[in-house]
Amino acid sequence: MAKYELPINSRMLKSDFVFGVATSSYQIEGGAEEGGRTPSIWDTFCAVPGKVDNGDNGAVACDHYHLWKQDVAMIAELGVDAYRLSIAWSRIVPRDGEVNPEGLKFYENIIDECHALGMKVYVTLYHWDLPQYLEEKGGWLNRETAYKFAQYADIVSQHFGDKIDVYSTLNEPAVSAFLGYRFGIHAPGIKGNKEGFLASHHTMLAHGLAMPILRKNAPNSMHGLVVNAWPAYAESEKDQFAVELSEAESYHWFVDPVLKGEYPAIVKERYPYDMPMILEGDMAIISAPIDYLGVNYYSRNVVRLNEHNVVEKVVLEDVEKTHIGWEVYPQGLTDLLVAMKQRYDNLPPIYITENGAAGDDSVTDGEVNDTQRVNYFQTHLKATHDAIEAGVQIDGYFAWSLMDNFEWAFGYEQRFGIVHVDYTTQTRTLKQSAKAYQAMLVERAAGNK
Repeated sequence: MAKYELPINSRMLKSDFVFGVATSSYQIEGGAEEGGRTPSIWDTFCAVPGKVDNGDNGAVACDHYHLWKQDVAMIAELGVDAYRLSIAWSRIVPRDGEVNPEGLKFYENIIDECHALGMKVYVTLYHWDLPQYLEEKGGWLNRETAYKFAQYADIVSQHFGDKIDVYSTLNEPAVSAFLGYRFGIHAPGIKGNKEGFLASHHTMLAHGLAMPILRKNAPNSMHGLVVNAWPAYAESEKDQFAVELSEAESYHWFVDPVLKGEYPAIVKERYPYDMPMILEGDMAIISAPIDYLGVNYYSRNVVRLNEHNVVEKVVLEDVEKTHIGWEVYPQGLTDLLVAMKQRYDNLPPIYITENGAAGDDSVTDGEVNDTQRVNYFQTHLKATHDAIEAGVQIDGYFAWSLMDNFEWAFGYEQRFGIVHVDYTTQTRTLKQSAKAYQAMLVERAAGNK
């Protein structure tokens, strides 16, 4: 095994710090018409010309539906402590009021195999693949969908209970609500500020409604929420308001209601005519206590107010970027985590639930030399360590992603995996980043003995 010089020795982190890898159902599973699964909004969205690069879809993806056992073995060989995956809602509840035992069995097999190989399982209940039959009733614009989610959470947690070590209600509600219902970039492709904010409130309500159900059915598991955050930086001193508004819209809007019981005032003042109807008791439901907060970090935004008093992102030149065009900025992760601790007196333990880089990766002589990704992980683990040193409680780190997969509107052009996937043959090839991660974990295991 090659020796990788790491700027941070993993043993500097506490011995029970969790290292893992992450995936999501629609991005890897395939088997779209197998096992009793019915369509999700992403099946429908992918069929609309021009919505996804190259007309790609997740019908086959990484064929994890059939190759799950070899994939779980591959994860275990990396030496990680945990595997973070999501459950496809429409595999479990293929039609309203109907439970699919075959879908439950599929995930049970994966969970049991992970446990047999010594790994914990972190399950996300909703990673953007809303059943299409619910979208036809309004999707997240329909308040009833929040209650349907609570029923789905009840079905899953009644079946698995504490067998799932850690439950996440939602992954990145900012993306599913705003990219899906405000900006139209993701499924179901709806555009409108009013629609986006309404969808966001209903997703947060869904989270809150599910929390007491999960606690009742899985009292020994941990329960929480995963948000994505892009910290904002001002282009110049006069752009501080742009920073405050950018962060308030992109992630305070989703964390404040949980940890402070309110939506940020700056957003309500900015969009007074687009605010959702909030019923009495909603905020109390949403602010149910959580055991942890998952934070997904990839990069930062540099922002300014333009001549129309609108926040716009500044495209930086002469900075390192990944293949997807995002700046490599590890300091942003430290800044973000420290700022969150300062903002929230009741900040629970944090897990970095996604962190990774897209590359233009290919296999040459059986190797994938993704040097940039190796460096990306090294510097971001150092940034995580710096935040811990600054007093933030961080209990784990998950690399995104286990393997190349369907990257939503980008299709298969963007490769985030530490494992390369040949989509024609479904051959998996560990990239140098996977080997570096593995080497770090082997070193850590040896040091902990």
